[in-house]
Amino acid sequence: MLSATDNELLTKVGPGTLMGDFMRQFWIPAIQSNELEGPDSNPVRIRLLCEDLIAFRDTNGDVGIVDNFCPHRRASLFFGRNEECGLRCVYHGWKFDINGDCVDMPSEPAESNFKDKVKVKAYPTRERCGVVWTYMGPRSELPPLPDLEANMLPEGEWAVSTIMRNCNFVQALEGDIDTSHLGFLHLGSVDPELAAPGSFDYYTVNIRSPRYKVIDTDYGTTYAAYREAEPDTYYWRFAHFLVPFWAMIPTGVLGVQVLARGWVPIDDEHTMFWNMVVPSSRPGGGTGGSASQGGAGAPRQGVNVDGKNGQTDYLPNGTGWLDRWNLAANAGNDYRIDREAQKTNQNYTGIDGITLQDQVITESMGAISERTKEHLGTSDTMVIKTRQRLMSAAKELQEGIETSAVDHPEMYAIRSGGVILPKETDWLEGTEELRKAFVKHPGLTSNK
Repeated sequence: MLSATDNELLTKVGPGTLMGDFMRQFWIPAIQSNELEGPDSNPVRIRLLCEDLIAFRDTNGDVGIVDNFCPHRRASLFFGRNEECGLRCVYHGWKFDINGDCVDMPSEPAESNFKDKVKVKAYPTRERCGVVWTYMGPRSELPPLPDLEANMLPEGEWAVSTIMRNCNFVQALEGDIDTSHLGFLHLGSVDPELAAPGSFDYYTVNIRSPRYKVIDTDYGTTYAAYREAEPDTYYWRFAHFLVPFWAMIPTGVLGVQVLARGWVPIDDEHTMFWNMVVPSSRPGGGTGGSASQGGAGAPRQGVNVDGKNGQTDYLPNGTGWLDRWNLAANAGNDYRIDREAQKTNQNYTGIDGITLQDQVITESMGAISERTKEHLGTSDTMVIKTRQRLMSAAKELQEGIETSAVDHPEMYAIRSGGVILPKETDWLEGTEELRKAFVKHPGLTSNK
């Protein structure tokens, strides 16, 4: 368990908080590129790290992310006119470009230079593989974008998706670094005798209590959970936490699977789940989300590879701060739980789809989990170490010590997944090449 003080340090991300200051050292995924449909398209409300912001694409196709409030009389720029390389407040016509500079102030006399003294808060942006990134930190010389392999490949190879989760980012992230729940929440109804012999699922349900290796790394933390497999072998599941909110889960084949999952804090009680993946690297070619693929086309709502018959529904996107990428199955309808399927063990949870099952559990903990009342066991080793790493990094920043990953994008160039190793093989040395990103292993396939 954590103290109330530590739980607040870990979960609060607004301006001036320890964790919020730490988050702002890094580039943050802000919005899917195709949510800003084209030059001079409609502005979009977004919230990041408890800040209300407006995203817009200007006449040149460049993206601006600016404060919601016009610096004149605090009217919302969401209602502004997106025209001629700037967002114009409709109250008095003040117009701001993507850098936050006031480029027109028609309500002032022509000879006035007042517009040269006024700016709206604006954050730098970069676009890569369907994602608009923004930097909300203090540096004038910007750090590099992280070398996340799934966000650095040619069009046609990648897919990106987002889902709103109604809880704090930490408990959402912790679901990705908790491997033991796989054998229960997702595979609880699977009988080992009916699972495909030699498959990863077989090894998981045959031994539902794995053992662990957990280490601190330059980029965050890594765990490897291992179980008995065939005689003289272990089945290992490698996964990573990468500062400040990234996870790489172990569901695919180590050396083949290419993905990155971001748990981006919208505010203290809401999180945007970002799933960046190479579908061909995943078992069955799945994306695990409603995906925009290869950068082509508009966001496709209502299609997901993760639910019953390969489909999970989204609610239509709205224009409010929290109205984007909400699932139709939600707390208001008990996530469409099927109690009969649960009772008859057709479905261990009665909830359809891995993504939704995770959503149910983490949202059911409350907006911010009360960690003072937890009772953690050995299966929580990775969770404990990751919490410690996050809190230590946030505290160190206050002492002027920056996390090295901020300036070393290559630290993010890793892979996660499962692998069978002889028992005598060292878990780190034996997987060094398989954990490297941008490396092809022709002898491996995505299915196991």
